[in-house]
Amino acid sequence: MTTELAPAFTERQQGYLPGVLGMEWETVRRGLVRGRFTVERRHMAPNGFLHAASVITLADSACGYGSAVSLPEGASGFTTIELKSNFLGTAREGVVACEARMVHGDRTTQLWDAEVRHEDSGKVIALFRCTQSVRWPKP
Repeated sequence: MTTELAPAFTERQQGYLPGVLGMEWETVRRGLVRGRFTVERRHMAPNGFLHAASVITLADSACGYGSAVSLPEGASGFTTIELKSNFLGTAREGVVACEARMVHGDRTTQLWDAEVRHEDSGKVIALFRCTQSVRWPKP
């Protein structure tokens, strides 16, 4: 099921890294984002395995898009202040999917966790966590 915001985020990213890597979003709503990409040569490292940066781009974009739609009223934006990835596997073909969930959100910070899976096998490829600093207009 597609939420109303998902197509707008897929369109908005064109010409930027998530668009270049073919990220597609199926759910973008407060506290939850789901997206994916189909593994292609552009996602690979020269050693023939999925490049870590492709996985991080998917997870970080999911968390960032979720942060954007989960800001408190009056906030002007956000910026990433920390991120961490643990890689547990890889993929050479198929679809890589991510689900990101907001664990904490208040006036100053948001904390997001994301899980990246190889959709075809169900195998977890990476666990990701990031902290966002909520930005406010200058008085």
